[in-house]
Amino acid sequence: MTSIRSGHHKINFGGGPAALPREVFEQASQAVLEYEHSGLSILETSHRGKAFAAILDESRAIIKELCGLNEDHEVLWLHGGGRLQFCMIPMNFLGEGDTAGFVDSGHWAGQAAEYAMHYGGTNILSTSREDNYRHLPKWPKDVPGSLAYLHYTTNNTIYGTQYHDVPECNVPLIADMSSDIFSKRMAYNKCALFYAAAQKNIGPAGTTLVVIRRDMQERIVRTLPPMLSYKAQVASQSVLNTSPVFAIYTSLLMLRWMKEKGIDNIEQENRKKSELLYKELERNTMFAPVVDKAVDRSMMNACFRGMSDDVERSFVTLCEQHDITGIKGHRSVGGFRVSLYNAVTVEQVQLLVDLMREFEHNKK
Repeated sequence: MTSIRSGHHKINFGGGPAALPREVFEQASQAVLEYEHSGLSILETSHRGKAFAAILDESRAIIKELCGLNEDHEVLWLHGGGRLQFCMIPMNFLGEGDTAGFVDSGHWAGQAAEYAMHYGGTNILSTSREDNYRHLPKWPKDVPGSLAYLHYTTNNTIYGTQYHDVPECNVPLIADMSSDIFSKRMAYNKCALFYAAAQKNIGPAGTTLVVIRRDMQERIVRTLPPMLSYKAQVASQSVLNTSPVFAIYTSLLMLRWMKEKGIDNIEQENRKKSELLYKELERNTMFAPVVDKAVDRSMMNACFRGMSDDVERSFVTLCEQHDITGIKGHRSVGGFRVSLYNAVTVEQVQLLVDLMREFEHNKK
C-alpha cells in the first residue's frame, strides 16, 4: 500500500483539536495575513469593531439556522471550554437548597456532576460507571419535577457512546454537545441550554459555543460577577471582555462550510463513515470494538482495542508511517479511538480501513 499523504497534511483522526476542511485552513491563513482588505490581520482585529460585530452576527444566524432555532434562543461565544460550563451552569441555576439531576454516561458527564456539588445538591439518575461506561445508562423514566435541571452528555468521546436523539424532559434539559454538535439533525429546541467546546466539530480550541433559551435567564439564582453570569454575557453579546476573535472567526468559516454542505448531507456522510469503520471492526480479527451494543455506538468516536499489546503498538507505527495521526485512545482507557468529525472524509476512512485489512493480512 502506498502512502496516503495528501500534500503536506497528515490525516487527523484525533479527538480534538480535530480536523478542519482544507478550505477553512486556507481562508483562515489568508485572514491572518490580511482580513478582508482591511489592512489588518484578523489577529489584530478589534473585538469592539464593526468587522467583529459582523462575524458574531453571521455566526449567530447560521447557528440558529443549522439548529432550527428562533429568537427564543441566545447564542454566546465564551472562554474556558467545557469545564467552565461545568461551573457556570450550577452557579447560575443551582441554589444551595436545590438539586440538579445528572445522567452519568462517561468521564465528562461525571465531571459536570462533581463540579455542581460545590453549589447545590446532585442526583445521579442513571449511570453506567460500574461497567466502565461500555454502554449508555438507561434514560431515567421518572425525572423528579423538583430538579433545577437535568444535565447529560450527548456523545462520550472517551468511551465511544452516543445518545442519537434528544429526549423529552419535564425539567430544563441541559446538554453538553461538544463532540457531536452539527453532526446530524437534532431536536436542539428541546434543550433549555446546550454547549460545545469548539475544538471538535466547530473550529479551533479557544472558544466555547453556548446556546441558551431566553426564559432560562429568569431562573438564575445567584448574583454573580458579570463574567460568570449568563444574563450579563447575553447583555454584552459575547464581548464582555476581549473575545477570542481568531477562534470565533475560524469557527464562522466552519459554520459557512457546514451550511453550504447541508446538515442532511453531513449526517449521510457521517453515517457512511461510521458504518464503514464499524463493519471492518466487526470483521477484522486484529481488532474489536469497545462498545458492545451497536445502538450505543458513537458516529463521532469509534473506540476499539487491538487483540494484543503488540498489535496495538504495531498498528500505531504502521499508521504513523502512512501519515495517519490521532488514533490512540484516551490516556485513561488506552486502545484506539478514531474520531470521525465532520471534516473527516469518507475517502480518509476508507484509506484507514484498507490499512487495517493490509495489517491483518500481514499479521496472519
